[in-house]
Amino acid sequence: MFSFHVSGEVIISQEPYVCVPNNSSSISRCDGCFASSNLKKCSACQVVWYCGSNCQKLDWKLHRLECQVLSRLDKEKRKSVTPSIRLMLKLYLRRKLQNDNVIPSTTTDNYSLVEALVAHMSDIDEKQLLLYAQIANLVNLILQWPEISINEIAENFSKLACNAHTICDSELRPLGTGLYPVISIINHSCLPNAVLVFEGRLAVVRAVQHVPKGAEVLISYIETAGSTMTRQKALKEQYLFTCTCPRCIKLGQFDDIQESAILEGYRCKDDGCSGFLLRDSDDKGFTCQQCGLVRSKEEIKKIASEVNILSKKTLALTSCGNHQEVVSTYKMIEKLQKKLYHPFSVNLMQTREKLIKILMELEDWKEALAYCRLTIPVYQRVYPQFHPLLGLQYYTCGKLEWFLGDTENAIKSMTEAVEILRITHGTNSPFMKELILKLEEAQAEASYKLSSKDE
Repeated sequence: MFSFHVSGEVIISQEPYVCVPNNSSSISRCDGCFASSNLKKCSACQVVWYCGSNCQKLDWKLHRLECQVLSRLDKEKRKSVTPSIRLMLKLYLRRKLQNDNVIPSTTTDNYSLVEALVAHMSDIDEKQLLLYAQIANLVNLILQWPEISINEIAENFSKLACNAHTICDSELRPLGTGLYPVISIINHSCLPNAVLVFEGRLAVVRAVQHVPKGAEVLISYIETAGSTMTRQKALKEQYLFTCTCPRCIKLGQFDDIQESAILEGYRCKDDGCSGFLLRDSDDKGFTCQQCGLVRSKEEIKKIASEVNILSKKTLALTSCGNHQEVVSTYKMIEKLQKKLYHPFSVNLMQTREKLIKILMELEDWKEALAYCRLTIPVYQRVYPQFHPLLGLQYYTCGKLEWFLGDTENAIKSMTEAVEILRITHGTNSPFMKELILKLEEAQAEASYKLSSKDE
């Protein structure tokens, strides 16, 4: 992991030791390729889905054993087999198949790499340990292998919690979970020099900047848009460690306090001022560090509580499927948040993202584009230059602009998207080929319009 790498270069790639799709009552995916169309259920176990005979054949050695243990369960018990329980079953079944030489082992594909992963058992609270013991008991009942202990299974659940990766598609939508023991060795930084993306089930780590020889390759385990406190909390809760990267060691320093106040704090009362607010020493309000204006605690509390009430309302409206009402409620939230938060607020950005998503579902392209454009400056601020989320936001913007006939701006947005995503995603995936093709089509359309004007 310590050799020299240039930006965009693949540092390492690995197939999962085991993986499962995130199947739920609303969506099922193929166990082989995670596709969600043309699926057929395995007729014997009635749990696993495949998109065709090819995926079924490739998975057969492992699924044959899993199918046997799942088929022994009654219908109700089968329903309680969650993706994480399936991941654990597959872990033991694959180990058995490798031990029996049915599936070959290699230096980068064997169970001893799983054994070497950290479990953080001593850092886990009582409640979590109890939960692991309960699901370990369930796995034990399903497998019926006397040689494995519940303690060992519980420890493996703890390993999965802090080592498994969410497998996403090219647009970073979650599809499933996989265990990649070699990739799990790569450490975290909130200022990473590499990024982890997936090509199907293959995990690919690419350099997003020049990595000199001897420098450690680092990826981010979490969403990095947020204050140091927020990031530290997320890492502590899920991965049980405290980050000491260059961003995190600034905790409490002026730059870090300023950054937190901008990303998660309040805006100045004066609309023309872009200053950030800090809590007064007497805790009665917040003072703008640029112009000195004070906002009372009461005023902030009042707006925050209105936002809270409306947010709860959106949950109820979403579950009823009332999209138009959801949009108008989110717009009210956005209006209040604009009064409450700094323009670069992460909360405001997240509300706008929700609006973009719903407006696109409602095919209100014009309004979706207006909100998408508002998020770009915030993305540029909260993410590094080569971050997949920034590239994808440019791509969304470009697609909407092109669809609405704004070819000139569509070319600019899609060019920005290609510049970023060719570094993070490479250029060979179907997703990237489609993006490059769209950009070329938009460029051809623009030059055709130009030549028509000249005639």
